[in-house]
Amino acid sequence: MAGIDDPSLPNPKAIERANQKEIRIDIAKLYEMVAELKEQIEKTDANSILSLSVVKKAQQIEKLAKHIKGLAKD
Repeated sequence: MAGIDDPSLPNPKAIERANQKEIRIDIAKLYEMVAELKEQIEKTDANSILSLSVVKKAQQIEKLAKHIKGLAKD
């Protein structure tokens, strides 16, 4: 039976550190994507329909945010 100190089992603290590092990197990416989206929106006429690129960027932001949320829950 494998014990807590079994080297074949993943180290929970190492996994948490890796998740924290990935979260920080992903949040930096998220910040950049949101800034890009903000620029695109500001360039768009208020009376016009949002472009497909704006919608796709918003979807990418949503996907990344969900990924960060998943990492934070682990």
